[in-house]
Amino acid sequence: MQALSATPRTGLVPWPGLLLAVSLITFWSPPTSAQLAIVPTFAAEGSDVIMRIKNKPPNAESYVCDRILVNNDGSLVIKRVTLKHTGDYTIVVHLQNGRKEIGFGRLTVYEPLRVPTLLASNTSVTENKDAVEFTCYTNGITTHWLFNAVRLKLTDRMKLSPDNRVLTIDPVRREDAGSYQCEVSNPQSSTESWPVELNVKYE
Repeated sequence: MQALSATPRTGLVPWPGLLLAVSLITFWSPPTSAQLAIVPTFAAEGSDVIMRIKNKPPNAESYVCDRILVNNDGSLVIKRVTLKHTGDYTIVVHLQNGRKEIGFGRLTVYEPLRVPTLLASNTSVTENKDAVEFTCYTNGITTHWLFNAVRLKLTDRMKLSPDNRVLTIDPVRREDAGSYQCEVSNPQSSTESWPVELNVKYE
């Protein structure tokens, strides 16, 4: 008996290829619905938080989370959160057919943002002779710098510390004279320091 062969004329599939195709059909299954999850949530310390879930199964019967209260719609509720509430949360959804789905999500709690304090090493300096260092004291997550109420454009004479909280200008020039502020923020809010005026003397 002549063996099967594959040529462009006959359109037959070689046996190894046919076996591979059968294997793929056997083990492949259509993708399931999107994964149940808790929406990542950010909150200020002391606030009330509702953590919602996404991709909720349509045949859910009940929701369980060991750490907090769960509403009928699957949302998770925490009253007056503290920094200790920061962490990963797990929700278990019991389905009508006796199965269950598990979802995960993270809550991050921040301290209320305080108005930053801006200090300068010197506020009256001489052009091309002195340097000045501004330090922003804050509990914020990110720090930006303002010059005369607009975002500061750094020059080659300006350097920032790795956390952006210290601005050094060396040497100072007359165009650096003006009002400086640090603007700080976390995912919940932002605020600015009181301005510090830098005076530059020149001849």
